[in-house]
Amino acid sequence: MQNQPPIPNPPQAITTKDLQYLKDAMSWELLAFKKFHFLAQHVQNQDIKQALDEAGRMHQDHYNRLLSHLQVDNNAVMSSLQNQQMH
Repeated sequence: MQNQPPIPNPPQAITTKDLQYLKDAMSWELLAFKKFHFLAQHVQNQDIKQALDEAGRMHQDHYNRLLSHLQVDNNAVMSSLQNQQMH
């Protein structure tokens, strides 16, 4: 297998398969955030509480990043890509 550099930006259009993956990933991130938040509310040790809160914020940030990829007009992008291919 060749080592390929990471893609610097996500693709402009989201396929059905991409959308399903993003939905799954968002569900996992939201669940992780909720669990860390719940645990942080029920622990007495402040160091552990801080670590749980930090982990929860990380998963919340991941969720928001994934959400930002879904906030595009996918139909317009797909139409634009199809028009580019025709020319």
